[in-house]
Amino acid sequence: MTVLAVAAAGAVMAGAALQSAVGFGFALVAAPLLYAAAPSPEQAVGLMIVLGLEVNLLTLLAERRRPEPVWADVVGVVAWSLPGALAGVAVLRALDAVALQLLVTAGVLAALAVNLRAERRARTGTVPARHRDSPRAARARWARPLAGLSSGALNTSTSTGGPPVALLLMSRGLRPHVVRDTLTTSFVGFAPVAAAALVVTGTRDAAPDATWLAALLPLTAAGQLAGRPLFSRLAAARSYERVLTVVLVVTVAAGLIGVLL
Repeated sequence: MTVLAVAAAGAVMAGAALQSAVGFGFALVAAPLLYAAAPSPEQAVGLMIVLGLEVNLLTLLAERRRPEPVWADVVGVVAWSLPGALAGVAVLRALDAVALQLLVTAGVLAALAVNLRAERRARTGTVPARHRDSPRAARARWARPLAGLSSGALNTSTSTGGPPVALLLMSRGLRPHVVRDTLTTSFVGFAPVAAAALVVTGTRDAAPDATWLAALLPLTAAGQLAGRPLFSRLAAARSYERVLTVVLVVTVAAGLIGVLL
């Protein structure tokens, strides 16, 4: 196993822990190095779909609690992600590995902008208390379609479809557990949509390699387990956005290093 493969395995575990802790960030941490280490970009996409589904199902089903997602957002963004996913396959086939890594890094930068914006709104108190945790919190009519289309395209091209959904949720002052559960449930819905888009378009190279899965599935589960206790602490301290911001900055640096190498 190469040094790059070991680094990618570590990134998968760290990304699973972050996803477990805040509901967002698995692909942003894991994708840049996994794209660099996997045999092909298609393989990396297939691996990220399976591993992402694993960490999200563990978050929803193995924590002995009842999830509280905003179902209207989940249904809307997942439905709109299908046409976006088909467009993302075209991007995947058209761009080489370096261009895709640059696109991954751009997705990370977008996520960073999302979190900085959400943190500013939280500090300035621009979201009225009566709107918090409300599925009808103020938003433009095009917000869900745009989030779904963008996420679908990013999921099948770079596996980093989280930023658009985070933007949809984190600008509305929802409580941390509601954001986490809505993100996680949306990502579970994205997995079959992305897989179906790859199958329909005949992208056979995306089928994950059994050796890679055998190595990464246990690490993903271990990362998810490690991240569980962090969520309540970060939410109580109102610092999870700051932690995510720091991780995103590090991920941007890792993605750029991957491109240079």
